[in-house]
Amino acid sequence: MAPRANWKGFLRLSLVTCPVALYPATSESEKVSFNQLNRKTGHRIKYAKVDADTGEEVANEDIVKGYKVDTDTFIEVTKEELENVALESTRTIEIDEFVDRSEIDPRYLIRPYYLVPDGKVGHDAFAVIRETIREMNKVAIGRVVLTNREHIIALDPLGKGLMGTLLRYPYEVRSADEYFDDIQDVKVTKDMLDLARHIVNQKAGHFEPDKFEDQYETALIDLINQKRAGKPITAKARPRGENVVDLMDALRKSIGGGAAAATEASKKPAKKARKAAAGQKEMLMPIAGKKSAKETAAKKLAAKPQRKSA
Repeated sequence: MAPRANWKGFLRLSLVTCPVALYPATSESEKVSFNQLNRKTGHRIKYAKVDADTGEEVANEDIVKGYKVDTDTFIEVTKEELENVALESTRTIEIDEFVDRSEIDPRYLIRPYYLVPDGKVGHDAFAVIRETIREMNKVAIGRVVLTNREHIIALDPLGKGLMGTLLRYPYEVRSADEYFDDIQDVKVTKDMLDLARHIVNQKAGHFEPDKFEDQYETALIDLINQKRAGKPITAKARPRGENVVDLMDALRKSIGGGAAAATEASKKPAKKARKAAAGQKEMLMPIAGKKSAKETAAKKLAAKPQRKSA
């Protein structure tokens, strides 16, 4: 089943308008998640919303938003009043300007979305906007309201659609000065740079997300499977960081180790890259609240021993 759109409205470039839908481009639903339990009973913990003074539980329909003025004073704001704060970006992404991609500081990036035409109409207008952005090799900047807040959104062509990336406001980005001021000014010699460049060249590659594996996620799955099977859990030795006394010596050893590793790897048959991004889980354990398809897959896997992660 296709995910539900986070937002539906219109994309507008001057007088060109088309209906669009915004979908999240990422998901964390496949990650292992835990519930909180009562250690004594094994029952799940449930949170209740209670009045801070009376201690009585409050129904959802009786809960309103309030802005804290001081310790005991709040300004109450109703849902209707919030809805009356009318912003055009509630229903329309208006493209305000076009900027060079290189001008967007990575610190301002929040999360990506997919923007697609909504319904059967408006595909022509959507294509005109998309191809204009592509042809100009620019990023379109607009505004959109999500979860009752207005966000800046950067639109970039991606295949047949657009990728929209939410951006932070300046007040949300901390200055680096307060963190970097105490870093010492160190003179790096040419010899050190040459050695470091050699190490970089040894490790040079291409960005291939399919090669990435969430090792912590894999370790969690192994832990849960071992506990399900009743196997004893033993703590693994933690790697220890070594204090570098002679930086040049460490760089030289790094090059020697890399060369030896490369020679050793060349003797072994090449392994096929493990595709972790498509679906890393191999866990037998059914998880409450997941899709029924996952439960079915879990039952099938439960009948056979698990293969170990590479």
